[in-house]
Amino acid sequence: MLDAGDISTADIVSDIISQAEAKEGELHAYIDFDKERLRKVVPGKGVLSGIPVAIKDNICIEGQAVTCASRMLEGFRAPYSATVIEKLKNNGAILIPRANMDEFAMGSSTENSYYGITRNPHDPKRVPGGSSGGSCTAVAGNLAIAALGSDTGGSIRQPASLCGVVGMKPTYGRVSRYGLVAFASSLDQIGPITKDVTDCAIMLGVISGHDTRDSTSANIPVPDYGAELKGDIKGMKIGLPREYFIEGMDPQVKAVIEKGIKTMEGLGFKLVDVSLPHADFGVATYYIIATAEASSNLARFDGVQYGYRAPDAERLYDMYTKTRGEGFGDEVKRRIILGTYVLSAGYYDAYYLKAQKARTLILKDFQQVFEKVDLILAPTSPTAAFEVGSRIDDPLQMYLSDIYTISVNLAGLPAVSVPCGKTGNNLPVGVQFIGRHFDEQTILKAAYAYEQAGV
Repeated sequence: MLDAGDISTADIVSDIISQAEAKEGELHAYIDFDKERLRKVVPGKGVLSGIPVAIKDNICIEGQAVTCASRMLEGFRAPYSATVIEKLKNNGAILIPRANMDEFAMGSSTENSYYGITRNPHDPKRVPGGSSGGSCTAVAGNLAIAALGSDTGGSIRQPASLCGVVGMKPTYGRVSRYGLVAFASSLDQIGPITKDVTDCAIMLGVISGHDTRDSTSANIPVPDYGAELKGDIKGMKIGLPREYFIEGMDPQVKAVIEKGIKTMEGLGFKLVDVSLPHADFGVATYYIIATAEASSNLARFDGVQYGYRAPDAERLYDMYTKTRGEGFGDEVKRRIILGTYVLSAGYYDAYYLKAQKARTLILKDFQQVFEKVDLILAPTSPTAAFEVGSRIDDPLQMYLSDIYTISVNLAGLPAVSVPCGKTGNNLPVGVQFIGRHFDEQTILKAAYAYEQAGV
């Protein structure tokens, strides 16, 4: 519509602002929403020229506040821009900073933000998922055309499922992490959140590519994802892991997923029963490795260099302890303590080393399955959006929200969640397609075919 001259950038921005004025007070997709700044932005040239993109509050934009939704970084402004931000700007995108999130990306509901909870646009009594809940709410609630989130154990895909949008976690190394505030460095990956698969392919093409500033960035050519969406899918083999279709999934979600599987079969995909025998160890493995890395990464936040400092400390040690005690929320403290414990002398071999061995077994399971199939289909979340406050006091129940997404991060694979249908009470359900390393084009092609089937 922009290219045809039917609308202008000013029209899009004006609509985003009017939607925010009507809904943001209830939904709280953003930590702050600067409509005056948004009106003044002049977009550059490129494939995203004039398109407003919400940015999760753990991705650095030079000169802008970045707090990871934590008191610990209150008042901190980024001294440089993340690589993905440079790529968006170079392609003309209009940035909307500071989408709300779980503090330091630790959570599955966006209830752990220092700046208040975000609510699901389909039912404001329910959570949007997390930790990229603000980004997904912004897209689903028409408060942005697209968004960037980060996915450490499902933090893009799970809220995308709960909010009824498309969310992609690229292969580890496909998108630069330079300028992303680290939670668990071997698991974190930036990815796009969009209204449909075509937009996802466009966004992924823009943000992908090798970056010398990120030592984990892969020097592998980036395909033209958009050009390959309409490729032939007849006869492609989809693996259905039996371990993902067992008791524990909400019956309404299960019914929607089973209907989606029949749709894929009707499109010409060949369904293959497969096994991921170590899938049961995914949650335990993740919460050892992720918390260990978080303990290390968050050690830098001590009141000396960044953000918040406790005002009434008399000695250096007191300043450290009071700053961290007052600056971090309960969930972040819980994960730091657990991570420090599993790395401590006497427990390193029993927990952390064993978790790394389990991670290798999980990766090998996927590699063996991909010898037989082209991609894997799985539920994204075991439930639809749950009510605000219903799990906040039960961390273990909250952690199980990521049971179907975690193993993908442990193995470094790409996966995309797409809307699959709705439950009886009109809540969105997502299905995820998982692919081989650096084979995003195959899962996007499958997702596009599924989307075009009109589900």
